[in-house]
Amino acid sequence: MTTEVRVPTLGESVTEATVATWFKKPGDSVNADEMLCELETDKVTVEVPSPAAGTLGEIVAAEGDTVGVDALLATLTAGEGAAPAPAAAAAAPAPAAAPSGDGGAPVPVMVPALGESVSEATVSSWFKQVGDSVAQDEMLCELETDKVSVEVPAPAAGVLTEIMAAEGATVQAASQLGVIASGTAAAAAAAVPAPAAATASGSKDVANAPSAEKAMAEAGLNASQVTGTGRDGRIMKEDVSAAVAAAKAAPAAAPAPAQVRGPVTADDAAREERVKMTRLRQTIARRLKDSQNTAAMLTTYNEVDMTEVMALRNEYKDLFLKKHGVKLGFMSFFTKACCHALKEVPEVNAEIDGTDIVYKNFVHMGIAAGTPTGLVVPVIRDADAMSFAAIEKAIAEKGARARDGKLSMAEMQGGTFTISNGGVYGSLMSSPILNPPQSGILGMHKIQDRPMAINGQVVIRPMMYLALSYDHRIVDGKGAVTFLVRVKEALEDPRRLLMDL
Repeated sequence: MTTEVRVPTLGESVTEATVATWFKKPGDSVNADEMLCELETDKVTVEVPSPAAGTLGEIVAAEGDTVGVDALLATLTAGEGAAPAPAAAAAAPAPAAAPSGDGGAPVPVMVPALGESVSEATVSSWFKQVGDSVAQDEMLCELETDKVSVEVPAPAAGVLTEIMAAEGATVQAASQLGVIASGTAAAAAAAVPAPAAATASGSKDVANAPSAEKAMAEAGLNASQVTGTGRDGRIMKEDVSAAVAAAKAAPAAAPAPAQVRGPVTADDAAREERVKMTRLRQTIARRLKDSQNTAAMLTTYNEVDMTEVMALRNEYKDLFLKKHGVKLGFMSFFTKACCHALKEVPEVNAEIDGTDIVYKNFVHMGIAAGTPTGLVVPVIRDADAMSFAAIEKAIAEKGARARDGKLSMAEMQGGTFTISNGGVYGSLMSSPILNPPQSGILGMHKIQDRPMAINGQVVIRPMMYLALSYDHRIVDGKGAVTFLVRVKEALEDPRRLLMDL
């Protein structure tokens, strides 16, 4: 039997993805739920599991192809004896029902892969209730993560017999959400859920992973206290770790005091609209407030005369483009100047880890980029070891991927310092907010002609305000001002970069 492998639901407002990697080739044998390929969206990376055991047939969407939701990725030929139980029951309902006295086979509904660095989600809403019949791939519930909303489809046709994570509950990646009784006997199982559940639990004869048994013994837990996510409910070592972490976090979780809202007149209340914040918006609000509460954030300002940089750029931009195949912009000058200054003031490139200060002997430069879907910060790794041309190429490549929504989460992580250019939107001056755990961020602004006093003469010069926001716990005022002055000096006399002055 041929089974289709299709693009899963990618979350709210996400309509397409790029096939990043195929882990299997045509002709390879695969197990049910084994990862076949990886898709990249504009926010997260999604892994696509095999819907059944068998042999991978044709790959329809190759690596690099852009695919829409529910598009065909590949075909799978079910192996001998690998036909799913519901199909067997449908083909011969009477014989299947005779030996099976406990109804349809229970199929666990699991949290799907949430993407790299995303470890938990909140159950936003259930579309089905216990006892409802469901078709295969019909949407059961919706999860909200820090980045996107993820819809969870039914892994098989049958009846929803148990909901293990109610609306509002926080669930870990790969944990169990509910149970579906598959097959033609599912209706009977739904009619008497309690006996069916008792039979299922009583008939479980699956050995847990040896590493899980050892971990439970060390943690003082028994199997009833751990939810197994392995095949047929088998408890894995990761399940024990999740249970231990949940037990430790439970006493510490204290509800935050609710913010008291001021009185509102009846006339105004009738014209208001109350909308529940999405998990993404809650996470953004929490991280921004945590940044303010955690870091001793301070901003220092300076201004830079862009005359020399603009003259150098105008003189060599054509030769630069001809030789390197990329335009010479301002960002490479600022990146070079920041890398140069970070060598002299390394604490701006450091971070706090508990009671330690971690100094980075490298510069992974984050470059903020505006996209149709919002602001993202791709990271240029080892920018301090790159040439002007390499930096411009990296910025152009990352910017194009950002605009096309093809950046992976890995490309937006690991930055040690960030440059934000509000000048492209016309900002004259601003105070950028730190991106934890980084200790510094440089804000660029609009270049504007202003009268300046130079050698006793008033002349018009292209000027830009610079802003450095920094964590005062690590960086003293002297270090912050020194950093910004070094950036200013390197931009006003780019020859200093060549002479390492």
